[in-house]
Amino acid sequence: MISLVVNGTKHTVDVDPETPLLWVLREHLGLTGTKYGCGIARCGACTVHIDGKPERSCRIPVKEATGKKITTIEGISESHPVVRAWINDDVPQCGYCQSGQVMAAVALLEANPRPTNSDIDTAMSGILCRCGTYQRIRRAIHQAAKASKGAPKAMARARAEAKRGKR
Repeated sequence: MISLVVNGTKHTVDVDPETPLLWVLREHLGLTGTKYGCGIARCGACTVHIDGKPERSCRIPVKEATGKKITTIEGISESHPVVRAWINDDVPQCGYCQSGQVMAAVALLEANPRPTNSDIDTAMSGILCRCGTYQRIRRAIHQAAKASKGAPKAMARARAEAKRGKR
């Protein structure tokens, strides 16, 4: 039995410890917002936060996530500035990579609340978008950063909700 804390909720699953975290999230916990893309940690569609850092869940054995805080896209509040900016700027096209994009953007702004274009390009470079929405992604991250600046309490609340896994 493997115990995990996902989006603030403790779960116990009976799986092979080598099972990729992605499959445990999707198939055992029903958290299908995290997508399977390439299966080799190259596209970033499966990005989740593990102890606050963006990680590719397709290549992490579930045993390595035990005892750590895991946040999936379901754990990011709809009122989070990144989510609101994504909606306001109509970022997604097909949407397949967007959960990974949002998770990477949230992690970027947690580490760097005022990123430059270069910071954004570097942080987001491992998350591939087949539709090519990179300009909209960059614009939305700047929009989220500005929204956070104008509403520090709202950003702090969104951060706390994300860490607790509440929506």
